[in-house]
Amino acid sequence: MSGPLQSRSARRISRALRALSALGLGAVAATIAAAPFASPLAAQYPTTPPAPMPLEPGRFPPFAETVLANGLRVVVVANTKQPVVSMSLSVPGGSFYEPFGKTGTAEFVAGLLTKGAGSRSAEQIAATIEGVGGSLSASAGPDFLSVNAAVLSNDVRLAFDLLADAALRPTFPNDEVELYRQQSLSALALAKSQPDAIARRAFAKGLFGDHPYGRSPEENTLKAITRDDLVAFHQARMRPNQALLVIAGAIDTTEARVMAEQTFGTWAGVASGSPATRPAPQRARTEILLVHRPGSVQSNIVVGNTTWMATDTRGYALSVANQVLGGASDSRLFRILREEKGWTYGAYSGVTRRRGLGSFSATAEVRTEVTDSALVELLAQLRSVGTTPIPAEEFERAKLTLTGRFPLQTETADAVAAQVATARLLGLATDYVQTYRQRVAAVTAEQALAAARQGIRADAALVVVVGDATKLADKLSAIAPLSMVTVDGAPMKTDDLTVKELTLDLDLAAMKPAADSFSVMFNGTVPVGFQTASLTQADGGWVYRERSQLATVIQQETVARFGADLSMRDTRQTGKFNGQDFALSITYASGKASGSGKTPGPQGVKDVSYSDVAVPVGALDDNVLQALLPYFKWAPGAKFTVNLVATGRGVIETRSLQVMGTESVTAPIGTVETYRVAMTGGEAPGTYWIEVAPAHRVIKFGPTGQPVEFLRAK
Repeated sequence: MSGPLQSRSARRISRALRALSALGLGAVAATIAAAPFASPLAAQYPTTPPAPMPLEPGRFPPFAETVLANGLRVVVVANTKQPVVSMSLSVPGGSFYEPFGKTGTAEFVAGLLTKGAGSRSAEQIAATIEGVGGSLSASAGPDFLSVNAAVLSNDVRLAFDLLADAALRPTFPNDEVELYRQQSLSALALAKSQPDAIARRAFAKGLFGDHPYGRSPEENTLKAITRDDLVAFHQARMRPNQALLVIAGAIDTTEARVMAEQTFGTWAGVASGSPATRPAPQRARTEILLVHRPGSVQSNIVVGNTTWMATDTRGYALSVANQVLGGASDSRLFRILREEKGWTYGAYSGVTRRRGLGSFSATAEVRTEVTDSALVELLAQLRSVGTTPIPAEEFERAKLTLTGRFPLQTETADAVAAQVATARLLGLATDYVQTYRQRVAAVTAEQALAAARQGIRADAALVVVVGDATKLADKLSAIAPLSMVTVDGAPMKTDDLTVKELTLDLDLAAMKPAADSFSVMFNGTVPVGFQTASLTQADGGWVYRERSQLATVIQQETVARFGADLSMRDTRQTGKFNGQDFALSITYASGKASGSGKTPGPQGVKDVSYSDVAVPVGALDDNVLQALLPYFKWAPGAKFTVNLVATGRGVIETRSLQVMGTESVTAPIGTVETYRVAMTGGEAPGTYWIEVAPAHRVIKFGPTGQPVEFLRAK
């Protein structure tokens, strides 16, 4: 007996012996232990695995394809294995087709297709599809916009009706448009605080430049999108001559075609042409783009280059080479950067296929102090996979992984519909899904090496690193030419790494003692805690005290002292986080901050220690910002920039506070007209709702992307 089977048997025997001993049957246990189990059992099992069986063509149900008179392509994959039907209607209507300056339009349209269509409101659509245990959704990617429905086979008629309403007859209600805009702006603010999202956005922009694939939504583009833009985009792109309807599951082919004709046969119109685009930049050398994220304790690395169109037959060989390099946890990048070097929790690579130009990328998240070493090793591995022949065992294992997992990706009607739709939309061979495994199995080591050399270009790659540039710039510039930008993409110079002094134009004469109280609500309805705060005068300055509790997760008390000129003196924090005690002490003197103690973090309470951190004039302790918000000079469109000492990390963060509009907010104290203020720039973006009236009280606030909000109680 060998391997896991031997281990499991040994554990079972060991447990049995312990049980017998516990019962006082030690002699019996000893007799059993002496019995000759191993040899006879081992002789019954082979010591080497059998050779793999020859690959057979994918056992897919027959595909029936037809084209309606209006140009709509219909593909039916009838399969009675499960009593479900999945449908996907797709058109070339992704972000590639968006008007310049309106990036985000395609996602807007997709997000609103199910928020009012035909004669149903958003609530009625949701109740109808959920009432039959089905699903209805829409999404937009770089190339395509898709509407998807899945139901039990008995409800297929309803699915056709809902799918057609969403795709062809959306109503784009004004209130839903504005709600989606606010959700998109909040999601964007959250994305700009997450290093992996920052890296993805910067990589797309650096790799594709002004090509549509390089664009990402920004605040100004999301605000510029109007309901008329959504209607125009929908009318221009959602047309039958370029559309594909895939129906998969327990439905008769003839029945599916009849329903498709009945539902979509009168759909008319021709989609507008593709927009003129600029080509992606071509690199002759490796270049590093460093995105400065002050105080980061780790770096997010993305390395890659453009490849080719999805229809290029080199794609099969490149997928095998990528599997060897970084396609899984047994691939080279993971094994070397994590298991051998201990620099990261994981490192992977992937190939992205698009209707136009594709791309290759490799990623890793590493500690700041080993960023340069990890990047050098990462580039070396990318270079090696295209220059050094792949050992036979490693090569065959990669192919077996790809061919072995493919059937698992086509087990359900949803999965089959997605695979077929993707193949057809990208213009791949009509038998792509059925022959994928055979084509991968036929790739030779020489072909994989050549594809890697052409498609993974370590010596002409774009490298994006998101991290603290004050600690990384010098080291990375020794590896390749370096440029720096802010999280928002604004160019930076070395001098910009020094935090500038900012003068806070506050109405200090209006400051007066105050006491506040907030209720903490989950999803807007469930009370889960409280916060009380007070501002009092003492020792020629001010003392801010805050006490808060969020369920049983965190209890915290803060006392911060600062002068009449807002110069910080000291801060003390104590509390419990998930039952663990924490305490943090920060002292300000001679323009510097020093702190030590323990503070809550994503992985629990952690030790904190820093000394003599330079604090620029005008910087505030992050704990006192909320107390001072009423004294900012709020007005429509107002924007303020503040330097904050992130006391839990000992770094200076520059935050922006910008009025995004006005909104009536209902809180325990009543309904109040407020300015909606977005706070961005740090690790924890959020939104404040500040009273429009001159008192400018904070009425509500909460972290971006989280279902928790604080509502003023008095």
